[in-house]
Amino acid sequence: MRKLGGVIADASEPSSVIYLQGDLGAGKTTLVRGFLRSLGYLGHVRSPTFNLFEVYQIKTKVICHFDLYRLTNPEELIYIGISDYFTEKNICLIEWPEHGKGFLQPADLVCKFNFIPGKRGRDVEIIATSSKGRRMLKKIIQKKDV
Repeated sequence: MRKLGGVIADASEPSSVIYLQGDLGAGKTTLVRGFLRSLGYLGHVRSPTFNLFEVYQIKTKVICHFDLYRLTNPEELIYIGISDYFTEKNICLIEWPEHGKGFLQPADLVCKFNFIPGKRGRDVEIIATSSKGRRMLKKIIQKKDV
C-alpha cells in the first residue's frame, strides 16, 4: 500500500481530491503514509480518527488527510471549516468519505480497498471521476511495478 501511495502522490495534481473507501484495516492510512513519505515527509503519520484531520506542509505542497470514520453528522464538517481545505493548491485525501456526503468536494480519484478472500492481500480499485482524475490515473497505470 505504501508503494501505491507513492505512485498516487507522484501522479497527483494541485487541488486533487482523493477518496479512500474500504473496511477498517484495509490499508487506507498505510496508503496515506506512502503518499506522504514519497513527498519527503519524515514525521509520524497517524490516522486522524479522533481529531478528523491532519494537515502536512511538505515543501510547497499542503496535504490534508481526513478520516471521517467517527463523524456522526456530516453537518459537523461545516464547524471545522471543511470548505477552507479544498483550495487550488491543497491535495485532500479523505478516508470514509461516505460519512461526509453532501459536504465534501467531489473526488477526482476514488480508491476502493477490498480484502481478497482466502488471502492476506488486498485489492485496490482506482476510479477516475474527473478529467484531472483521468490524467492522474493515466500516470498511475504507466507505473508498471505497482
